[in-house]
Amino acid sequence: MKKHYNIPIFIPELACHYKCIYCNQRKISGMQEIPTSVDIVNTIEKYLTTIDFKNSEVEIGFFGGSFTGLSHDKQEELLVLTKPYIDNQMVQSIRLSTRPDYINEKNLELLLKYNVKTIELGAQSMDDEVLKYSGRGHTAESVRQASKLIKAFGFNLGLQMMVGLPMDTHQKAITTAKDIINLGADNTRIYPTLVIKNTPLEDLFNKGEYIPLDIDEAVNNVKDLVLLFEAANVNILRIGLHPSEGLLNGNDLVAGPFHPSFKELVMTEVWKDNFKALFNMNNKDKKLTIFVPAKAFNFSIGYFGSNKKQLQKYYKQVNFKIDKLLEGDKYYVDYN
Repeated sequence: MKKHYNIPIFIPELACHYKCIYCNQRKISGMQEIPTSVDIVNTIEKYLTTIDFKNSEVEIGFFGGSFTGLSHDKQEELLVLTKPYIDNQMVQSIRLSTRPDYINEKNLELLLKYNVKTIELGAQSMDDEVLKYSGRGHTAESVRQASKLIKAFGFNLGLQMMVGLPMDTHQKAITTAKDIINLGADNTRIYPTLVIKNTPLEDLFNKGEYIPLDIDEAVNNVKDLVLLFEAANVNILRIGLHPSEGLLNGNDLVAGPFHPSFKELVMTEVWKDNFKALFNMNNKDKKLTIFVPAKAFNFSIGYFGSNKKQLQKYYKQVNFKIDKLLEGDKYYVDYN
C-alpha cells in the first residue's frame, strides 16, 4: 500500500459568511492570519522536503474555510498555486473543505479542472433543530443535495460531524452517522463540541444555557459512532480536534471534552469492548498473548496500558504482539 501524505493549508473562516455558534477557526486551527500565496507555496515546499516519494501518495488540503464560497477567480488563484506540483507529479491530488450550501455544478466543474479529488462538507448534524440552534445556516436537505451532486461528479465525499452541539442527543448523533453512511461518504471526521473563547457558545455557557459533554460522555458517544463507520467501511480521518497550542495551554478553551489524546481514549474503549470475552475469566495460571493489527497495537493495549492492566487481573501474564496480516478490529489469542 502507498503511504499517504497530506500537506495542510489552513484558510481560517475565509469565505464563511455564517457565524456558527461554536466557531472561531483562528483559535481552533492555531492560525491567526490568512496565508498569502507566498505562504502557501512555502508551506508546500517545506512539507515536500520531508516526504519520501518512493511508493507514496501526496495530497494538498485546503482546510478551515469554505473554499467554494470564494469567488471563482480566488478559487482559481489558489488552485493554480498547486498546479506545478500536480504537473511534475510530486502531488497527486487536492482535497478541500467547504459548506454544503456552497456546492453547485459550476464550482464542481472548476474543481475537476485542477485535480481536486476529495470534497469534505461540514455536515455537523443531520438534525434540522441542531443545525438551527448551532447557527449553521443550512438544513440537512442541503447536505443531502450537495452530497449527491459531489458523488455524481465523481469526487470522493467527506462528511464531517460533531457531537454535543446545542439540542443534540446521542440518538441524534447516531442518526447523523447513519445518514452519512447512507449518503455514500468515503470518509468522515468526528469532533466533540468545545466551548472556545470569543464564540456565541461561550456566552451561552456563561449564562448556564449550554452544558457541554464531559469527557466520559464524549468518549463513549464517539465510540458508538466509530463502530458504525467501521462496519460500513467509512474511513475515519480524525477523531477530536487538532491539539493547537491555544487548546493545550487552555488559553483558548473555556469548557468541553478536550483531550490531546482524544482518539486514543475512544479507540481504547473500542478495543476494551472487543476484549469483553476475555474478561471475568479465572485464568490466573495461564499466560495470554493477543495478536492484533499493527495500526491497532497501541489502541488495543489501551491509553496508559489500561486494557492490558484490566486483563492482567485475570491472567498470569498478558502480552500483545503484531500480526501484519490482521486488519481493522481482528485479533486472535494464544493461551500458554
